[in-house]
Amino acid sequence: MTLLIATHDGVYRSQRGDLDDAERVLDSGVTLGVHTYQEHGSFAASKTGLYRSVDRGKTWDRLGVPRDEVYAVAVSPDGNRLYAGTHPAHVYVSTDGGKTWTELKGFQELPSRDRWHTPRHRGASHVRSLSVSPDAPDRVVAGVEVGGVHASDDGGETWTERRAGLEAEREDDLQYDVHHVLAVTAEEYVVSCGGGLYRTDDAGRSWARLDADVPGPYFQEAFSSGGTLYAAAQTLPPTLPTGITYDKRTVNASLFESTDGGETFERKPYPGAPDEFVYAWTESDRRVYAGTTAGRVISRETETWSTLGHVPGWIRSLSHA
Repeated sequence: MTLLIATHDGVYRSQRGDLDDAERVLDSGVTLGVHTYQEHGSFAASKTGLYRSVDRGKTWDRLGVPRDEVYAVAVSPDGNRLYAGTHPAHVYVSTDGGKTWTELKGFQELPSRDRWHTPRHRGASHVRSLSVSPDAPDRVVAGVEVGGVHASDDGGETWTERRAGLEAEREDDLQYDVHHVLAVTAEEYVVSCGGGLYRTDDAGRSWARLDADVPGPYFQEAFSSGGTLYAAAQTLPPTLPTGITYDKRTVNASLFESTDGGETFERKPYPGAPDEFVYAWTESDRRVYAGTTAGRVISRETETWSTLGHVPGWIRSLSHA
């Protein structure tokens, strides 16, 4: 197993089960996501750009996305279209493996576009998540932090807002603070927000909130494997605006599992709880892995979670290469 670990200080790579061989293979600074697409390589989205590896993370090349800060990446199922989401919130596409890029300008024409900003993100917003389902290869779903969920059914040329069903859920706009969009099927998506966990069964035309009975309401990323939906929640985000602090007692991080699509959740103990928040997920050979804000990688052994090992710093994303 080759495990790629995106952190606050670049990407680490490990081939051992205890992570004792973990080494930093990419000095990319704050790295928001690392994703592997089988025949198309591994990609690291970071505040210093978008990088690609074709040798399972050993070496990396920087791709020239027009904006330096790349927060999200996705590849079409056939590998012909590579998408990048940036800060500020723009979406670009490449049809030549990242050599050249074209902005998908329809994304800027969405009706709510002028409201995508917050002081927490330098008065702007970013595309935090991009998702393409193999069952709907022309559908691109974008999650904007802060801005909501938006979808395109023509490869990103035109876009529609899919955030309307979220409007009545909260009064503080944190339902639009989208961190991750999980494509379960072509129509079912689970969206993790700063203000809750939501599911749609009709590609975002309507939404149901899943975390009514779950302590939270801060969610970063959900994960689905083998009929189980995994999610983690805490009361506050891992970082707060400058000048605001909190101690570990107020974090109250929890990990949950659901076998009925999120209708009900069961709270599970895990190493590092309740101080370490589970921020990232991946799987390999039917084994689920998770990474925490303290640099701990845990894995699910039968019915329990155990520590696999540690890397320096906050784990932002995991990928099996």
